[in-house]
Amino acid sequence: MKIINEKEFENEIKDQNVLIDFYADWCGPCRMLSGVLEEVSNEINIEIKKVNVDECPNIARKYGVMSIPTLILFDNSKELKRQVGYMNKEQLKEFVK
Repeated sequence: MKIINEKEFENEIKDQNVLIDFYADWCGPCRMLSGVLEEVSNEINIEIKKVNVDECPNIARKYGVMSIPTLILFDNSKELKRQVGYMNKEQLKEFVK
């Protein structure tokens, strides 16, 4: 999974379906979710990218990310849906359907 920065963000979410994981290195639930994302990444047809909210506060602010982990599913730069908090593998696969 690619970690993207503020300069790359808009380019990474346009013209495709992409799941963005807003996280921080110090966040325990974020680390747990990261393992689930790794596991699911080969089973779904959506690219998964990560944004560190400590390094990219402007993106987090722009998208109203107040708690982490937050997953936002984008389609051609449009937010389709979001989920805040940890999800297990089955919940994650259902979320991206």
